[in-house]
Amino acid sequence: MEKIILTGDRPTGRLHLGHYVGSLKRRVELQNSGEYDKIFIMIADAQALTDNADNPEKVRQNIVEVALDYLSVGLDPAKSTLFIQSMVPELTELTFYYANLVTVSRLQRNPTVKSEIQMRNFETSIPVGFFTYPISQAADITAFKATTVPVGEDQMPMLEQCQEIVHKFNSVYGEALVEPKILLPENSACLRLPGTDGKAKMSKSLGNAIYLADDEKELKTKVMSMYTDPNHINVSDPGQVEGNTVFTYLDAFSKPEDFEEFLPEYKSLDELKDHYKRGGLGDVKVKKFLIKVLEKELAPIRERRKQWEQNIPGVYEILKKGSEVAEAVAAQTLADVKAAMKINYFDDGALIKEQMEKYGNK
Repeated sequence: MEKIILTGDRPTGRLHLGHYVGSLKRRVELQNSGEYDKIFIMIADAQALTDNADNPEKVRQNIVEVALDYLSVGLDPAKSTLFIQSMVPELTELTFYYANLVTVSRLQRNPTVKSEIQMRNFETSIPVGFFTYPISQAADITAFKATTVPVGEDQMPMLEQCQEIVHKFNSVYGEALVEPKILLPENSACLRLPGTDGKAKMSKSLGNAIYLADDEKELKTKVMSMYTDPNHINVSDPGQVEGNTVFTYLDAFSKPEDFEEFLPEYKSLDELKDHYKRGGLGDVKVKKFLIKVLEKELAPIRERRKQWEQNIPGVYEILKKGSEVAEAVAAQTLADVKAAMKINYFDDGALIKEQMEKYGNK
């Protein structure tokens, strides 16, 4: 069996560090590993419209922003198929068929759906498209026969729901769909990067994100305002590392060589943490170190983005070609699904022959 990756992002804004450590960086590593036969990376505009139906321009404008972020982190259209979800209409048809295999109560129990509904204050006014987006995600994944889906920890319930749909479909209609497996970030600090305000999740809507496209000045401003230990008022005070956003980011981004380059008085992050915990180390010094660590990571990304920004027609051409490739693959899966469901009427020669014999046709 081929090893195939499917993953993607909603185009509701530029991508941030949470996306980067949660999946983007890993996607590039997987792309360059040579271990996978095909990699599909989707800009999920149709899914973004489920809670932005009254503001399609927001989605429209952010298609290219997400594409620029993809290309700037190192995703290579020669190795990965970058495509737009709505340009693959087969995904919508698959969603419709899968919807018959999922109950309302099961969707209501999905932890990711519950938290997203609460975050958006939908309460009883939940758009049906948004409520059912786990089914849409299952269509996206299975359309490309993905064996691996690299995502953050918060998406685990979505993958579990997809696996349930695959099991249900295959048990009812026969083995036509491939069951995907989730691939989580290896660094535990990357499982769910908090926002700069210390809240559990970095989010565009909460305004607590550091974007991949932020310039050096914006980066510095955001890091210097980061949530730390509220009880660490004076430099001499003992500080708490757990729940301290700055140290969480250092867990996610810092490397041993960063200390030698930017903070040689410490040999490791553990040594820096120990000093902070016993007192005598100020937040400003730690934040300045984090700025240097992040700038080292983001500067090459920022530079590649500037280059791609000078070739917007080329970016759209990459998406157009990728969408054509993606549609061809999804069309074959849809044909397999319809054959399994026995709704491929015009392609089923045995059915036509059976009906001819039934009615005495010669």
